[in-house]
Amino acid sequence: MSLLLEALHAPGPLVTVELRPPSRRLGAQDGMSAWIDLHHSLSRLTRDDLFVFLTDNAVGAAEEESLVHVGANVGEAVDLRRIVPILTCKHTLDYCRTFAARALSDGFDTLTVLGGDVSVPPPRCVPRSRDLREILADLVPALTLGGWVNPHRDPDEQLGWLHAPDAFASYALSQVVSHHALPVIERLLEARERSDRRKPIVYGVFFYRSANPKTLDALSNFFPVPAEAITAEFESGASAEEVCARTIRALRAEGAEKIYVSNLGERGAGRRLVRILDLV
Repeated sequence: MSLLLEALHAPGPLVTVELRPPSRRLGAQDGMSAWIDLHHSLSRLTRDDLFVFLTDNAVGAAEEESLVHVGANVGEAVDLRRIVPILTCKHTLDYCRTFAARALSDGFDTLTVLGGDVSVPPPRCVPRSRDLREILADLVPALTLGGWVNPHRDPDEQLGWLHAPDAFASYALSQVVSHHALPVIERLLEARERSDRRKPIVYGVFFYRSANPKTLDALSNFFPVPAEAITAEFESGASAEEVCARTIRALRAEGAEKIYVSNLGERGAGRRLVRILDLV
């Protein structure tokens, strides 16, 4: 059992972090600065015994470089078992095989495998993420593989896919949720209670830095955003950290104790997380 899976099966709350590699569109100097910031955040977070999910932010050689970057630059300073790369199907199959094999070779022991947005190019190399997990499970059986659930969709269907014998997933990340949409979490948790199998789910919490209308509108292309409610919170004087803490408190109150916080940024992610958790 991987280090992450042990933590997910342990009783009690768990907070993890999702970080994004620097954009491939950055110039050489800005890109190097962003990578340095990311390395500092990875080192600090993992030294504090936190787990970090590292997203699949690019395609082709640029994304391969991100895995090598982390393995080569923080590999000796941190326990790579606390860093969990995310791989989508938006690559060639050969690339995905190489990515998984390199992850295991470098010292990572967990890999989250997701489908990727089919509405934008490039196409997926396989129709579904479980298809890729099946291939990788045969190739690198020592890696613990994770999948995905979306609380905003039918909970029984989502859990059915996660718990299917051919899911090849030991846990799942969830789509981002908010304390302004607790009924979707309640339905998912009720469906889990009805199920004989209960694989761990890590619930996504988004760190809204402001209520900028353009930003909230852009984010709504990726997940449901309660824009009016978020705007009202900021207008009432709540800080970004307090808004995030409210979601964490609400999820824990419902019984969703394992969470990941996204959008903390490459620089200062650890300090932001401390401020958030001080308010939980």
